[in-house]
Amino acid sequence: MAGREFGHREGPVLAQLHYTSAPSGPEVLGPRFTAVGAEVPPGVLREAERLLGYEPPPDSPRQPDAEQLKRFPTVFSFSELADGGRLLSRSVCTGTDWAGGPVSFHTHAVLLPAGTRLPDGVLPISTWESPRWAESTPPDGGPDPVDRVEPSGLLRKEALVPFAVSRTGRLAAFFADLRAVAADPGAGQIVVVEHDSADVARWIALACTVLPREQAHRLTFTTYTHDPRQTRRQLIGALPSSEPVADDERYRVHNCTGRQPSGPVTDTWAEVCARVWRAGRPDLFHNDPEDLGPLAVSALVAGIDLRTDARAAAASWAAEQVDALPDDRLTALVAGLCGGPVPHLGSPSATLPGAAEQVALAALLARLDGRVTAAVSAPLAARVLASAVLAHGPVPVLRAGSLTARAHDDLARDLAPSLRAGIADTHEPAVGRPLALLRAADLLDVDCQDQLPELAERLARELVGASAASSPGGDTKPSPEPTESRPGGEPPAVGCPPGLLDAVHTHPGLRVALFGSLDTLAVAEPASVARVLKGSGLPLDLQQSGFPHLRMCVTPAGPDDPLDRFHGLLRTAGVSPHADPTVLRTAFRLTWPGAELPTGREAALLLTELGSDTHRTAGTRELLIEAALAAPPDDPDIPAFATDLLRCFTTELGPGRRTALLLLEFTGLLGTGGEGEEWVGRVLELMTGTATDPIPDAVAERAFQALAARLLAGTAPENELYALARSAEPRLLAVYERTARSERVGNRLRTEPTYVVARFCDWSAFPGTYPAWDETRTSLLTKVLRPAVRALSAADQGVVETALDHAGRNKLEAFRAWNRPGALGRLAGRLSGRGRRAEHPGA
Repeated sequence: MAGREFGHREGPVLAQLHYTSAPSGPEVLGPRFTAVGAEVPPGVLREAERLLGYEPPPDSPRQPDAEQLKRFPTVFSFSELADGGRLLSRSVCTGTDWAGGPVSFHTHAVLLPAGTRLPDGVLPISTWESPRWAESTPPDGGPDPVDRVEPSGLLRKEALVPFAVSRTGRLAAFFADLRAVAADPGAGQIVVVEHDSADVARWIALACTVLPREQAHRLTFTTYTHDPRQTRRQLIGALPSSEPVADDERYRVHNCTGRQPSGPVTDTWAEVCARVWRAGRPDLFHNDPEDLGPLAVSALVAGIDLRTDARAAAASWAAEQVDALPDDRLTALVAGLCGGPVPHLGSPSATLPGAAEQVALAALLARLDGRVTAAVSAPLAARVLASAVLAHGPVPVLRAGSLTARAHDDLARDLAPSLRAGIADTHEPAVGRPLALLRAADLLDVDCQDQLPELAERLARELVGASAASSPGGDTKPSPEPTESRPGGEPPAVGCPPGLLDAVHTHPGLRVALFGSLDTLAVAEPASVARVLKGSGLPLDLQQSGFPHLRMCVTPAGPDDPLDRFHGLLRTAGVSPHADPTVLRTAFRLTWPGAELPTGREAALLLTELGSDTHRTAGTRELLIEAALAAPPDDPDIPAFATDLLRCFTTELGPGRRTALLLLEFTGLLGTGGEGEEWVGRVLELMTGTATDPIPDAVAERAFQALAARLLAGTAPENELYALARSAEPRLLAVYERTARSERVGNRLRTEPTYVVARFCDWSAFPGTYPAWDETRTSLLTKVLRPAVRALSAADQGVVETALDHAGRNKLEAFRAWNRPGALGRLAGRLSGRGRRAEHPGA
């Protein structure tokens, strides 16, 4: 066999091997090589001997006749050798041996050295049943040279397409396993069970067609084996009588003699390959069958219907390759993508695309729109829009020229109910899908005017981020609106979504409805609306009038002076608060947002300038009252403002607020001619007059501070001091002691001897009246008065003693005993005024 070729004369020299079990006489038994090319290394022979045997099926007859012999399986194999070469072989049963024993076989094989292929790049499976295969050893010891390898007619398209159609339900699963095994040697082996080894050869031919050319040349296979576990080839043919391996996870078994597989195949590429074969278009695999995108595009262009995931892959790939694809191919692709029933037409056979296909079709449309004529892109635009509306996908932004007149009218007729339902869908954020559907409805001239008010209200609420609240009124204290602290009370800008801004600019009806809803929200929640809309870009300038509250909310920060800002906001509103009092409250809450309140001066000016009736109608009356009740004690304008509030709202104040305002008013009278008598008693009476509505802490603190300051201003009337001692009011005594320890009192004690006399008389009076008073006055005598007296000059001490001597009642003796070094004030508890008997509050 040396020097003979199997293949093209100008191709590589392919060594041939003949291996047979046919006896040549009783002295030569068992399988053996009967002809071997000189180029075959001895190591290959030892390896080939394990690959070239033949074991008949277990259920085959032991003494087959000629007809039965034809039905024995042909073992056509392509095997990988240890040195990287390949061995292509064909084994056939040749009959019984000379003694009538088991059937004999003959194997004809060719050796492909590592890195070589069959001449002319012929695939190994293509030589199935080639007439060049021998069924016996050449008589002269060597075959005649051959100049070509004729492919088997059994594996031509005309034969394979009917076979693929007959195996329709099994194709996709087979191709999915094939790709996994071809890509990864560790992914297992494929076992195909058929009644005829020729059908296995057809499966191998199908496999080599869909694989990339290089993988097809490397795919190892055999059309039959008695035991699949004894072979390492990637694709193994078996008969139903072969050893079963279905329970072995190393094998991917496709039993074509049993039941059809159930369930879809998730491998999109495999599913496309199956459809291409069923359509009789194996020519589509010629370019790059492994790349799903172009394969799916080719299938669609060829008119092959694909599953939604494959259509998505085709559209995605085409969107990336738009500039490289010729116009005729793009036109055919669009026709393929839109060839089925349009979803919105309501055909029973129409199916909605999956989410991935919707996204891919929209991306392709975005690349094609304007690049091709509307006649080409309009079907795609119609499908994308219809799918988005009906399948809840992303709504595309189409141009007026994206649709033909017919497509426009068909979509308007069929999508109108779904568009209106989607716009009214409260489960969706209004600024998202409903707004996009409104844009689509405008494109299709679908009338949705009656839905604009409700949509605008939802948009406004979503922008503000809170439900509209009713305007406060009556005696209810307004809840402060949350806001972030910024200079001048300016809330941070949040802005509007671009889609909403675009809709506001292009849709006058929506713009007016949205501004109206925002204006209504601004009446109840001005600070929240301002926080969202300042700097938002809302085109209020497109509306020449109206929406006064909204205009105030989007006004940039004004002057630092709050009253100037307040009046600037009213000017921006363009409406007099007397004509529309609600603008007063909006300007008020924008000027003093959150927990901020005007000062006494500012609140008094607002009340005087606008009048009580306007504040009453606007709902700012409670804000003014709150400004008085929550003001800090050092605000000097609050007492006079309280008088104004009592005068303006005489019949509307509840008992608690009226009492608190009366207390504030009285603090302004202390130290004036209108203070009257019994200051302590009056303050305490007002403090306890409304048990169900306690006096605010700020008001109580101001009253106690004013009363303490009045008692410490000079010589306190004895009855006022006695009322203080008997009050047992811990907060009042605490404020009194704190005021007595102030720097102002200390300065007077160090510089005014007469002030020392007055304080000694006060703080040594009424011992034993009440324990709390004893603790307060003893602490003041020891911690405040004693250091001041010790620091006086001798002359000033003389003035003090003279004054105390004139005061009588043993004041001088008591002072000297108290001031004597080492006395430590032990006499302080026994000091009392003449003519008054100490009483316990409980006596």
